[in-house]
Amino acid sequence: IHWFCSLFNYSSSKHMQKKTSILIFSVFILQIFTYSKALDVTQYGAVGDGVTDDSQAFLKAWEDVCGGAGDGQLIIPAGMAFMLQPLKFEGSCKSTPIVVQILGNLVASSRGKWKGDKDQWILFSDIEGLVVEGNGEINGQGSSWWEHKGSSRPTALKFKSCNNLRLSGLTHVDSAMAHIHINGCNDVTISNLRINAPESSPNTDGIDVAVSSNVIIQDCVIATGDDCIAINSGTANIRISGIDCGPGHGISIGSLGKDGEIASVEDVCVQNCNFRGTMNGARIKTWPGGSGYARRITFNGITLDNVENPIIIDQHYNNGDSDKSTDDKSSAVEVSKVVYSNFVGTSRSEYGVNFRCSTRAPCTEIFLKDVKIETASSGMGQVAQGQCLNVRGGVSTLAVPGLECLALSTDMLSWGTMPEQACMLPQQSVQPNTRPLQDPLWVYGSRGERLGVYGVVLTSLISFGFSYVLG
Repeated sequence: IHWFCSLFNYSSSKHMQKKTSILIFSVFILQIFTYSKALDVTQYGAVGDGVTDDSQAFLKAWEDVCGGAGDGQLIIPAGMAFMLQPLKFEGSCKSTPIVVQILGNLVASSRGKWKGDKDQWILFSDIEGLVVEGNGEINGQGSSWWEHKGSSRPTALKFKSCNNLRLSGLTHVDSAMAHIHINGCNDVTISNLRINAPESSPNTDGIDVAVSSNVIIQDCVIATGDDCIAINSGTANIRISGIDCGPGHGISIGSLGKDGEIASVEDVCVQNCNFRGTMNGARIKTWPGGSGYARRITFNGITLDNVENPIIIDQHYNNGDSDKSTDDKSSAVEVSKVVYSNFVGTSRSEYGVNFRCSTRAPCTEIFLKDVKIETASSGMGQVAQGQCLNVRGGVSTLAVPGLECLALSTDMLSWGTMPEQACMLPQQSVQPNTRPLQDPLWVYGSRGERLGVYGVVLTSLISFGFSYVLG
């Protein structure tokens, strides 16, 4: 408005009244398209000083936004830290999508002041089309929990039965247990996260996925005390790419089959990932005595830097102590149709490939192609060894000594899928939609209020007003 008024000073008084009427009408139209609807947790009494318990304010705000207020948008504003006790944000909701913008920091209570559920800190459940995004931080305050390794410890952020879920942009630090857990969710996209916890922190997985399908995890930097990503039973159509992992325990399928579990994991692709100083790289781990399957799994385009176990299948898994596991169980989870292609880098141990499969259910159709792993300690390009037990499959070359148990084969993939094709991203049945059709360009104010301005209308009006006043 001040800009328009300054232009009036250059206008002749003869046409001032007519031009002013047109400009007032233009401003009126702009006011129609400029508005603030999103709900801000500070409107509900959240203090954001990092000390005051803001849990009730968050729950009240959630009740309204889930009920249809705020155009389905909830803002946690920047520049503030909100201390929260365990919270459950539950659906179903009237609005779809529900967008939670985390621009500030969320801080968990310490163990000594914890109140309520120890299974998880923040739970989202039964919400269709949930979007959680922003550049804020979720701090689980895990250091007060880690010394109590044998007791219950909460996962920081859990999503249960949330279809068409999108999670992006956030930093997650120091969870007491796993940082993110996805359970019973279909059509999920996770991207551009940073997840950090000390290498010594126990069981601090980055992202755990279970009983979910059509999940994409991409472009994340993860450094924790356990698996960077763990794919558990009940999962299918998982695509993982662009992950920088380390320190940690690598990217794992499993563990599967514990306590006689009937496991199922299929159609998993891990590609274009880096492992730096991790305990494992590409790992599949199953407990003796389980049943079911892990099949059609591809690891492609993997870079290794001083990794203890670059490639490992362990059907004798015993909570990290496979040497004490025996093969006298009557069953095992079947591992088949696994491809390792385009691996390059260094192994901290003498073994770059380690297949320890069961006599009850040998690993079958295990293929290696273009695997070039050297020992990090030799400094002379010494090729890392391989060892295999009860495994059948093929290799494109005998570049890894010790894998003579695998047949030399040019017909690498008899089941008909090349690694690059197996790793193509699936089309989700319903892509998470963060903005309705013909939605404005969103701008968030300093306290998180949403300002929506239709760019085309705004540009047209300003252009018209400018040309008319000067014309």
